[in-house]
Amino acid sequence: MGRRRFCCLACAGITTLGAATAVPLSAAHAATGGIELLRDAETETLLRNFADPLFRAAGIDPGLVRILLVRDDAINSFVTTGNRMVLFSGMIHASTDASEVVGVIAHETGHIFEGHLVLLPEALRNAYIEAIAGMLIAAAAGIATGNAGAGVGGALASEHIATRNMLAFTRDMEAQADAAAMHFLDTLHWSARGFLELLNKLKDEESLISANQDPYIQTHPLTQDRIDYVAHHVATSPWSNAKLPAGFDTRYALMRAKLDAFLTPSSLTLSRVKASDTSAPARYARAIALYRLSHTAEALALLKGLEAQDPGNPWFRELEGQVLFDGGNPRAAIGPYQEALRLAPGAMLIRGELARAMIETGDASLLRPAITQLQIAVAAAPDQAEFWQALADAYGRLGEIGQAQLASAESAMVLGDIPRAKGFAIAAEKALPPGPDRMRAQDISNATKKANLEGF
Repeated sequence: MGRRRFCCLACAGITTLGAATAVPLSAAHAATGGIELLRDAETETLLRNFADPLFRAAGIDPGLVRILLVRDDAINSFVTTGNRMVLFSGMIHASTDASEVVGVIAHETGHIFEGHLVLLPEALRNAYIEAIAGMLIAAAAGIATGNAGAGVGGALASEHIATRNMLAFTRDMEAQADAAAMHFLDTLHWSARGFLELLNKLKDEESLISANQDPYIQTHPLTQDRIDYVAHHVATSPWSNAKLPAGFDTRYALMRAKLDAFLTPSSLTLSRVKASDTSAPARYARAIALYRLSHTAEALALLKGLEAQDPGNPWFRELEGQVLFDGGNPRAAIGPYQEALRLAPGAMLIRGELARAMIETGDASLLRPAITQLQIAVAAAPDQAEFWQALADAYGRLGEIGQAQLASAESAMVLGDIPRAKGFAIAAEKALPPGPDRMRAQDISNATKKANLEGF
């Protein structure tokens, strides 16, 4: 856990994020290289429950903001163009209750509200021009005087000044985002105390690694400045002792236990979380660790106990389905997945898991129901390549090759694999009869031609 920072605004790395590996929690322990986007219906649902009221308080349509969870140990989060809010798993691991995560989301919402995503690219451009101009002047001075060292020194000084100016600009942005966050929290009658606690943790981390560092050469404002501002707000706000909505903390504890159990070696989880701890988060974590170690019966026994204690929790049912599916029994997984979907009908990831279980039974009578589930899923989340690929699999097993090729083309487009998308789209166009599906194949084929011309 060596990288501990809190950098909140980013314009770089957008392409990297777009091409990042999406890793379901069932496979999150596997190293894939590059950036890993963690996918989990329970985590994503809870983060939306935290964020959507804040977005509305800011006058932002929640449907316009996508929240992504990145696997990384750093205490970090940021927003980037396209209104994407990126949270790091390390930030959730470092937090102790829901209010800390809520505070971070409120801060990132402040960046969106203040329009910083529009302002930052121009500031970066100006800083770059300033640095280049200084370097050119310094180089000319070095040539004129015959002193190459003076030229290099002048260039470094210009770059240093430009960096300071840029960071002063971002410090102002961070202060504005903090102020906006306090306003949103007050509007909802939610406390900012959790955000203050997380900033104090960050201060403790930074004191270990940056005691001798020039405070201007930081990627965020001085932590103490932010602490002072938030601390003053906590001292004066009438809502500082208010509780979050019912269920937030309970569900947060389960979500955090789940993330840690999937992202930590299972043997370590079992050594840390003792069997004598009968709390729901502890049993949840142990069930996950046992499942990952292929102790299926023990994992299922723990899950059955959790389900009996909280029958309205869809995520216990989802994990039961996952354990059964990965244990080689997709037919048995269908029931738990169906119950999970009944309890959380908007969870498209569960819908996709249910369809996959139906397909993998090998029962041809379940292929049409699986396709129906996947069609609902892709209509709600057309940017999920795994849904399209499962749809291609189902159609392929039915021998409907044109539809399978079209779904494969959709999957490739989502992944940015233009040559593959083009090949499947052309094949689908030839195989499909006249109608909307053939027209869609033509649209994808035309889009790939445009992407090639633009140097996608």
